[in-house]
Amino acid sequence: MLRVVSRSPGFWQRFLRRIFRAQDFYSSIRLIVGMALLLGITPYYVTRDGCYGEQMVREPWFGFANAIIRWLMFAFCYWHAHRHNDSLIGYFMRNHISEVSSRLHDIAGVGTAVVLFIMPLLMRRHLRRAIETLVRIDRRLRRLENPVDYFQVQYSIAVVLLLVTILDAAIITICVVCLAQMEVRPSWELTFVTFYELIVVSMTICMFCLLAVSVKRRVRLLHKVLKNLAHQWDTRSIKAVQKQRSLQCLDSFSMYTIVTKDPVEIIQESMEIHHLICEAAATANKYFTYQLLTIISIAFLIIVFDAYYVLETLLGKSKRESKFKTVEFVTFFSCQMILYLIAIISIVEGSNRAIKKSEKTGPIVHSLLNKAKSAEVRRKLQQFSMQLMHLKINFTAAGLFNIDRSLYFTISGALTTYLIILLQFTTSSPSNENGNGFDCCETFQNLTNRTI
Repeated sequence: MLRVVSRSPGFWQRFLRRIFRAQDFYSSIRLIVGMALLLGITPYYVTRDGCYGEQMVREPWFGFANAIIRWLMFAFCYWHAHRHNDSLIGYFMRNHISEVSSRLHDIAGVGTAVVLFIMPLLMRRHLRRAIETLVRIDRRLRRLENPVDYFQVQYSIAVVLLLVTILDAAIITICVVCLAQMEVRPSWELTFVTFYELIVVSMTICMFCLLAVSVKRRVRLLHKVLKNLAHQWDTRSIKAVQKQRSLQCLDSFSMYTIVTKDPVEIIQESMEIHHLICEAAATANKYFTYQLLTIISIAFLIIVFDAYYVLETLLGKSKRESKFKTVEFVTFFSCQMILYLIAIISIVEGSNRAIKKSEKTGPIVHSLLNKAKSAEVRRKLQQFSMQLMHLKINFTAAGLFNIDRSLYFTISGALTTYLIILLQFTTSSPSNENGNGFDCCETFQNLTNRTI
């Protein structure tokens, strides 16, 4: 006879349960919203309503003041860098391409500060509406006996924030060490905007991925509700054919939640949940659309010029070796380039996974449609199918392009094209002892004359 020994939860499990004991969506996102408030990228914080004792988000005056102060600090630092012609690449090389990249980065930096600090204040109602919509979805899922595991949500947020903090700290440490090894001491204004921009971009991406993963999680629970309904129909048909195997069927399908409501009510509730999920995704996209466009644009700009600096240094190593240490130079700009590559990948994957998960709803609904016996149930499923055709989850960057895996191909093609153009200008330009080439406009004019 086998003896079943039930193990009590271990110390670490009890410890984690005491820390991550969120009871609702507001409690699970309190940590990331609080960090975003301190960094100045959102004016909200999670608190408890004094009248009813429910969790909610509020807008303190500190959130608005903090965001405006951070933006003013960014504006001052970029103004100081522009006035004194201060840039990181300026400590290593001075040519027309480095000057153009410095000016472009200053302009893009000011625009990034406006979008990351001021736009969230203007679009803050969209974030609040998206969170409230997700809470409404959770209530409906709870009525269908498929609640959200808020312990998992809170735990995953803490792990992601920890990994992002470690990554940012490692990149910043490596960059500081490389600058010290090359005896480069940039001004505090330039250091502040360089490193604080990395932190703000990382936290903004974490906020977007939080909402994208939340949408994906609700879609998965919706699929579970529909699969439970299909399992109920399959179980009834099996019991009607082979009653003696009812115990085996119950044991083999014990992972499912047996649905006791009317199928028409379940399908109607699922349609409303799907509508709310699409509404939450669209509202979150309205809040993050300009931020995503700005982050992807400045990440592409930094990746292009950092890749050019690295390749130009490696290809012309003998010419540059006397000016600075090649290994530290390549490491510094490679770390910055890798971090922004990770930023683009995180945005695309967070959006793409939510989109791909939502596309699986259609086959599940049509599978139910094939199994439906009642005319009323078939009519509801056909309505659900029509709703799936008109309501789809989609994330865009200000409507200019879709944020999915096709963006990889677009960025790769544009990156290759610009790198080839920059390297051609460098190789075709004669360099003097100071490393300065003649004007790229003159190069373009010579190439045009030769063509004509």
